[in-house]
Amino acid sequence: MAKIGELYQSGDWKSEKHVPVIKCSNQVKTDEYFSVEVSIGEEISHPNTTEHHIVWIRLHFKPEGDKFSYQVGNFEFSAHGASTEGPNEGAVYTDHRVTAVMKTKKSGILYATSYCNIHGLWENSTEIQAS
Repeated sequence: MAKIGELYQSGDWKSEKHVPVIKCSNQVKTDEYFSVEVSIGEEISHPNTTEHHIVWIRLHFKPEGDKFSYQVGNFEFSAHGASTEGPNEGAVYTDHRVTAVMKTKKSGILYATSYCNIHGLWENSTEIQAS
């Protein structure tokens, strides 16, 4: 039986519009807050229409030496132009970009995952060094 992890896709975010782009300092001070921005489609714009959009972005951090990760945030995007007048006729659209502020006592790996309603699950990661 397949595991959910096998469904995640990844790639170079500069050539694939679905890969989460993580922007943050890779060197942080222990136990001091820092910002993490995650977006989808930085180099190649991802659509944000009723028919094709990013549903959510999730951010996890796995400290070095720990068995499990910690969920930093779960961000849902609900407005994609849907309306009673028809697709893409709505007045409100959300942008698939989030900023989380976090701190850590340990170095580790920051994971960003996302879900496109047509193309499924995507992931990316970056190392964080805390000192």
